[in-house]
This record gives sequence, C-alpha cells and structure tokens, in this order.
Amino acid sequence: MAKRIIISGGGTGGHIFPAISIANALKRIDPETEILFVGAKGRMEMEKVPAAGYKIEGLPIQGFQRKSILKNLLLPFKILASLAKAKALIRDFKPDAAVGVGGYASGPLLHAAGRENIPYLIQEQNSYAGLTNKRLGAKAERICVAFDGMDRFFPADKILLTGNPIRKDSVRIEGKREEALSSFGLSPDKKTILVTGGSLGAGTLNRSMLAGMFRFMSEDVQVIWQTGKYYYQSVKEEIGDTAGPSVKITEFLNRMDLAYAAADVIVARAGAGTIAELCVVKKPVILVPSPNVAEDHQTKNALSLVNKGAAILVKDDRAEKELADVVLGLLKDTSKCEELSRTIGALALPDADEVIAREVFKIAK
Repeated sequence: MAKRIIISGGGTGGHIFPAISIANALKRIDPETEILFVGAKGRMEMEKVPAAGYKIEGLPIQGFQRKSILKNLLLPFKILASLAKAKALIRDFKPDAAVGVGGYASGPLLHAAGRENIPYLIQEQNSYAGLTNKRLGAKAERICVAFDGMDRFFPADKILLTGNPIRKDSVRIEGKREEALSSFGLSPDKKTILVTGGSLGAGTLNRSMLAGMFRFMSEDVQVIWQTGKYYYQSVKEEIGDTAGPSVKITEFLNRMDLAYAAADVIVARAGAGTIAELCVVKKPVILVPSPNVAEDHQTKNALSLVNKGAAILVKDDRAEKELADVVLGLLKDTSKCEELSRTIGALALPDADEVIAREVFKIAK
C-alpha cells in the first residue's frame, strides 16, 4: 500500500532544495508515494515546491522580527493559527510519517504530528542545531544529520549521519571543464576563480571582489562572479568596462555544474547545502561564513571543514582586506590545492537523499 508522507519546512533555498531532493528520492524508491509539502505563507517554498511538481499548503507562521515590534505582537496568534491548521492538515491528509527540514513551518507541523502520534524524522542540515529542531528532537523517531558531534543537541541513539541532500545535476562535473570554460567564454590556459554567495548573493563577497579586482586582473586570473540579484546592478555599475573579458559577472548561475567544473578555486559562504555540494565537487575552497545567521551556524559549518584541513576560512570582517591575497596565494600553491581537494572529497556523502528517504519509509507506520 502506498505511503503518504508530509514534508515541512522552508524559508531559504538551504531548506527547500533538500526537502525537494528527499521527496524526489521517495518517489524514485516508490513512485506510488503520496507527498504533501507544508511551508510558510509568503516564503519562497510556496513558489519553488509547485515548480518541482508537488502540492504545498501554507501556514501563517513567521519568525521573530527584530526590526518590527508591531509584527511580533501578532506572532502568538500566528503560532496558534499555524498549530490549528497543521493539525487539520494532518487529520485530512492522514500521513504515515512526517519529515521536518527546518524553517518556520517545521515547528508547528512536527509538533502537531507528535500530538497525533504520527512518527516523524528531522533532517538537521547544520553543524549547530536550530532551536526548533532541538525542541522537537526528543520525540523524533530518527534525526538525520550532516556533521559529527550532533549528540550535543540530540539523543545519540536517534542520530544517523547521512549528509545533506544535494542537487545532483549541480555536482556532475566530470569531463565538463572544456564545455564549462567555453560556455563562459574563458580561456583553458588561465586559472579560474568561482565566487558564489548563494541564490541571494553576499554583500561581503561582492565588496571583497571589488576591492581585489585590480589584483586579479594584474595576475591574469579569470573570475566567474555570481553577485545575487540584489547586488548585480550596483556591481556592474561600479566595475563598468574595466574588468574585461576575463571577468564574468552574473546575478544567478543556472548551471552550477559548469561553474564548478570551470573553477580552480571556489570562494563561497558556508551554508550547509553549499558545503555538501563542495565536498562532492572536490575543489579547493575558501569559505567566508556569513555572521548574519542564527547561532552563527555558518562559522560552525565552516570550522567543521577547516579543522579537518578540508577548507580555508576567511572571516567576514577581514574579507575585504584579505580575500584577494588568500585566493591568489592558494592559486599559486599547487600542492595545497591538491591536499584541500583530496581532504574535502573524503568528506562527501553524495547519496544523502536516498538514505534519508529509506529512513522515512522505515519509520512510516
């Protein structure tokens, strides 16, 4: 008999892409599986999930608004309304199991699932567990994690090290270097840097690249620079025509596989999904963790690699002064590049989506 699975969470690509990957794996294992997503109204999952071919229901939940006391006055009412709707959705859909990937909607949905005796699985993406997942961990049947040492936050007997689900198409880079360089109009005879701040971009990375652009040009280094939509126009205006054909500036990378394939060194933020992809890609990485996230979890994610000799860390507040020097120094150090590639590749867990999907079926009542 086909299983019915409810998947909750979202808010950022870092939550949504793993959720969709798990859903796709569930359908690959058993195409008859019925899946319902639950997200937060107004967040990006309400658009991305239907685009991936799945039905989604929205809860009126929101996070704590540091900039608006007025909006926070409504928060208790939104939580109560979300709990009520989550309970109604569970009673209507009658899931055999629930999955929480983090984000606003996970809390009410998994809380309601626990109250209705629906077994649930938590997928914790970061090396420092979020507050919602820590609270829900006690009643979870299984907690799938991507980093060692997570028994600091969860019962050890419930933890399974699976890694984070990744977008498989994004990391298939074997044999694509020539195609990749050609697609960007770059030379195979020069070193190439890929700079990516994720789908939204990163102000620090953009300012650091602007500060170091003359250095990169004088060293005859090529750059693939993903600015993010918010920063794209201002970066283009500041650069003007000075960068030349060796600097490719784009607001979004539709083919991450080609960007990864072209790169000799990658500069990135340290979101959990990004780190999972970088381990599979096996390229030398410089991480500049964002300080603007809960519990500074990007720094903790980055250190989980740096402490194993698998990446280099540049602090956000030092990046404008230091990043160009660190990048150029690494490009010239062939043995260091080889060592970083080898070490980060040993940490790859490329089949996380399927491993997690099988755990979901195991706990389904």
